Amino acid sequence: MAELGLTYFLRTLDTEERPFLALPVFPARVFRQSAIFVNTSAGIARPEDLAGKRVGEFVMYGHDAGVWVKGILQDEHGVRPESIRWTVGGLDRPLAPIDYVPARHPDDVDVRTAPDGVDLATMLEAGELDALISGNVPHAFLQGSPRIARLFPNYRAVEEDYYRRTGIFQPAHVLVIRRELVQQRPGIARLVYDACTASKEQALQRQALGRVVNFATEMLPWENDLADHDAAVFGDDPFAYGVAANRTALEAFLRYHHEQGLSRHFTAQDTIVPELWET
Repeated sequence: MAELGLTYFLRTLDTEERPFLALPVFPARVFRQSAIFVNTSAGIARPEDLAGKRVGEFVMYGHDAGVWVKGILQDEHGVRPESIRWTVGGLDRPLAPIDYVPARHPDDVDVRTAPDGVDLATMLEAGELDALISGNVPHAFLQGSPRIARLFPNYRAVEEDYYRRTGIFQPAHVLVIRRELVQQRPGIARLVYDACTASKEQALQRQALGRVVNFATEMLPWENDLADHDAAVFGDDPFAYGVAANRTALEAFLRYHHEQGLSRHFTAQDTIVPELWET
């Protein structure tokens, strides 16, 4: 078993081997409107301004954050991927293109690789890129560079509004299991799923205890205020496992992945271990 980014898992389904099936266990979730960074001199004040611009994307065309961002840009702002000129590469350090899963994009989408020895954050700060989509935050931004800003400075409010409207807290990674292991050992996927669910319950109990002791172990100021706010928005379990609780998010990602030319259009049942379809 392994934890994989959703796009990496889906791309394996388009290989001859098709080695994995997914469990409806999502170890990482991150809202993605905060993953869009802009050069402050590029004249980008709203999402629609990205059309016609040079935009960097971390690691590959269609990394997990990129799939979500492109889908949201198209659904909510009418900005289609083919209207943007894309450059893929490393963030804060040069990185060779990933070659262990199929890397594809539609013919009508302009995708280039960053020059040798150059990283995307440096290009963004220098104005060689107008914007950047990255699940990781550029170091220059964290250091307060005046040349880099978020497209949505009020990203928390934007992402919270998105959640209230869609019910989607975007999954980034999924737990996968080898297909032959599922066939050889019926019931093993359920055992692992139940173990992960029990583990998550322990984590939620620790979080509840943290609220009691004012999160003294983390020492982040006002974390209780954040925990109270999040509980009001998400309820008791914002990290729910299972197909039913995640169907809307999973189907949205599968649709985006197909529409962006990264894979055929998979259904939730194409991806999840059959014995866990009813979770």
